[in-house]
Amino acid sequence: MSTTTESANREAIRPYGDADLEAVRDICVRTAHAGGDARPLYPDPSIFPTAFADPYVAFEPELAFVVDNGERAVGYIIGTVDTAAFVKRYRGEWLPSVADRWPLTDGTTRTDHLVRLLHDPERMLRPELDDYPAHLHIDLLPEVQGRGLGRALMTRFLGVLAARGVGAVHLGMAPTNVKARAFYDRLGFHEIAVPDPSTTYLGRATR
Repeated sequence: MSTTTESANREAIRPYGDADLEAVRDICVRTAHAGGDARPLYPDPSIFPTAFADPYVAFEPELAFVVDNGERAVGYIIGTVDTAAFVKRYRGEWLPSVADRWPLTDGTTRTDHLVRLLHDPERMLRPELDDYPAHLHIDLLPEVQGRGLGRALMTRFLGVLAARGVGAVHLGMAPTNVKARAFYDRLGFHEIAVPDPSTTYLGRATR
């Protein structure tokens, strides 16, 4: 299997494999708080990969790519070609497999809020996003940011979408993550008008 070297330190972009799961879960947690480490803020931060990483690599591993530093994955991009179909599988297959571990409550903690998101995959279905059927999540550990690796991951992912005839993609991000917003702006993403003060939605064509 060939890989593409993307920096002088020889990090490489390659397809995700099953052995990368724990690294992907770790990256998800360490970038979950507006790009920063969620571990100090949550008693069990594994809620983040349970909701926002694991189902993607379970359902569409062929869309997942990682940055490999020669020892482990230190960044990833994951997503789906069809948000509506993904939501249907999430509801029917993923949620039943994790609901006992993360039961729905009416609590007010940060974790309770995330559990409510876990139990509401239909939140991903917005009419304003219909023209952007695919969606993605991309995260890199701080030590490998700023080296062009995020752009390389995005290029690889968008290429796969285009080859499969998917014309546009969207993502959601915390409005406070200004560093990520600048990155997406440089890649040609534009804001989509979705009435949700907690999330900024961005989209672009795959070519």
